[in-house]
Amino acid sequence: MHTAKTNRYSIALTAALSILALAGCAPKKPAAAQAAPPEVSVVTARRSSIPVSMELPGRTSPYLVAQVRARVDGIVQKRSFQEGADVKANQALYQIDPAPYQAALNSARAAQQKAEANLAATSSQAERDKILIGGNAVSRQAYDNAVAAQGQAAADVAAAKAAVASASINLGYTKVSAPISGRSSISQVTQGAYVQGSAATLLTTVQQIDPIYVDLNQSSVAGLQLRRDVASGQLIPNGAGQVKVALTLEDGSQYPLSGVLQFNGVTVDPSTGSVTLRALFPNPKYVLLPGMFVHARIAQGVNDKAILIPIAGVSHNPQGQATALVVGPGNKVVQRTIQTQSTFDNQWVVTGGLGDGERIIVSGAQKVQPGMLVRASETPGQSSLPLEKLAANTVPTVQQAAMPASAVVAAK
Repeated sequence: MHTAKTNRYSIALTAALSILALAGCAPKKPAAAQAAPPEVSVVTARRSSIPVSMELPGRTSPYLVAQVRARVDGIVQKRSFQEGADVKANQALYQIDPAPYQAALNSARAAQQKAEANLAATSSQAERDKILIGGNAVSRQAYDNAVAAQGQAAADVAAAKAAVASASINLGYTKVSAPISGRSSISQVTQGAYVQGSAATLLTTVQQIDPIYVDLNQSSVAGLQLRRDVASGQLIPNGAGQVKVALTLEDGSQYPLSGVLQFNGVTVDPSTGSVTLRALFPNPKYVLLPGMFVHARIAQGVNDKAILIPIAGVSHNPQGQATALVVGPGNKVVQRTIQTQSTFDNQWVVTGGLGDGERIIVSGAQKVQPGMLVRASETPGQSSLPLEKLAANTVPTVQQAAMPASAVVAAK
């Protein structure tokens, strides 16, 4: 009986070992099914034509400025304008005591009358001597003296007329008028003050601020970069028409009226390294006052070689360089170092490092690494916009990386 149990145990053990041996010889199954490639969203890079503009700091300055100064000596009798009010050209502002100048004019007129009477007498004498000399009634010397006296009398009349004109001008200077139309400032003198023409005493200042100038400062480096972009064909300048300028005020608000660029300076200021540009703006409501700090946006041209990609598709490496993950051949991820110039409408303007038609990962980048295989799907609505749509968009403030002065991608 013991032998029978031993045989059954041996048979069971043999069967178990056989099963294990068969299991060991069976084909091995994968330890784990291979994970599917991660899915990412991509945007296809396309070259676009985008309008380019530059943002520059500046200050406002009046269109016309006139310092009203005394041109004769005297006591101020009256001020005829309200300080800070608008005045018209030739409007009376001050009255200086005219009495001494009126007396000088009267004296000059009397001297003129005397000279004219003397001229009449000498002219008559010369005419008589001219007749008498024909009959040898007077000597030739007497006739010559009469003619000379007539000429001297005529000169005295001319001098008297000049004295009258000078006295009349000085009398007119006692009435001080506005040389231009504009807004007056505070009065520097009061009634009863003594002013001097020789010292050109300042009475007040009149400024015309509608329209108004905006003087801008462009760094010479920015101007050099602009010329290089034009020479390389990256930037196509605007046409020969007037260049429009938009203005941002000190509080960040937009000035509602646009201006035009008047001129671009050609001399670099050695102390600042900048060139002065001047724009002219309408200012009917006097929102802009002289001396205000503003930012102006000037249209420069069109960049027809720019590539726009969403901001989400750009990151920066530890060295501060802009990078993007590109789905390359075989759907493998490749990391690219790119050159970005500015931003526009939540998109980077890329000027180097990417080619037309490449696919940039904009979503799911945190799940992938360079060299990984991915499944890419195009993100709808993220393609680069055509120029017409770009021009219709609101222009944001943009910081140019290549220029010390700010620059923006702006619509015309």
